[in-house]
Amino acid sequence: MRRKAYPTDITDAEWEIISPLVPQAKSIGRPRQVDLREIINGIFYVLHEGCTWRALPHDLPPWQTVYNYFRHWQQLGVWQQMHAQLRNQVRASVNKTNIPTASIIDSQSVKTAEKRGRYTATMAENRLRDVNALSLLIR
Repeated sequence: MRRKAYPTDITDAEWEIISPLVPQAKSIGRPRQVDLREIINGIFYVLHEGCTWRALPHDLPPWQTVYNYFRHWQQLGVWQQMHAQLRNQVRASVNKTNIPTASIIDSQSVKTAEKRGRYTATMAENRLRDVNALSLLIR
């Protein structure tokens, strides 16, 4: 019996793209008993809804299982590999090279750093002036 779909569930077309990128079960050890598509659906649910792992709905796999897969794949670098391969597929579909040739620098962080330095120097200068003026009055 199939459960009711959540808005965060991946479609069949999306699963066809993602499934080759998901690590396969190892030939040794206990056989895998969970559906990896449901694990992905659980991860996407938590990420989209912003809820805790324990708040995962009961019709998805247990939160411990979903979290363990998420964490294990994170440690193996699976998410970065998925991102890189999906980015390359998207870039290839619009006839672009795999490696971007341009980048963007956030100008706000540069301006903020510049202002902080200038104001900090000005404040230090004012303090020195105040200390010097105070020392003249005390004499």
